[in-house]
Amino acid sequence: MSEPLPGAPDVRVLVVDDQDLVREGIAALLGIQPGIEVVGSARDGAEAVEEAVRCCPDVVLMDIRMPGMDGVAAAALLRRRLPGCRVVMLTTFKDDEYVGQALKAGAVGYLLKNLPAVQLAQAVRLAHAGVAQFDQGVVAALAAGVPTPDVLTPRETEVLRLISAGATNKEIATRLYLSEGTVKNHISRMLSRLGLRDRTQAALYARENGLI
Repeated sequence: MSEPLPGAPDVRVLVVDDQDLVREGIAALLGIQPGIEVVGSARDGAEAVEEAVRCCPDVVLMDIRMPGMDGVAAAALLRRRLPGCRVVMLTTFKDDEYVGQALKAGAVGYLLKNLPAVQLAQAVRLAHAGVAQFDQGVVAALAAGVPTPDVLTPRETEVLRLISAGATNKEIATRLYLSEGTVKNHISRMLSRLGLRDRTQAALYARENGLI
């Protein structure tokens, strides 16, 4: 999915960074990539929320550390006000604490600013399509603080593997001869035991622990 699909509408992007040169540079580089339309920019989290409500972007590229309202607080607000908008953190900080905060706030990605423009555009398109985007070093940092797989029962491990393969609750139920209610219970317990928030984190955990 490195190129936009023919006839597909451009992905509308809002760029948020407190450094003018960085913000303008990212916007300019993204603006010339196929399938991307930069619809606005903002200097901090509060302005980002205001601008997002105004222009309704598909994806917000958000710096994490900014004066006033930071990227984590802004992501949490956007999750409530514009649930269809995807927030991807774009930062220089490869810190597991920041990663965890961003994920809890609802971000669907965490990328570093040294990413080439073509790869950043691809990440934006994938995030818009619902595919979580994480720098590989960030994934390693995130996995380093996660419990080992032996805290799960064999059934929970099976469910985790199927989630990581993209299976829906219905598909998991069919595959394991369970009811959907039982599958939901397994998922809830598995997430709780691993200290994870959602299926995206579960998939990352499974990949980093060699379960898929």
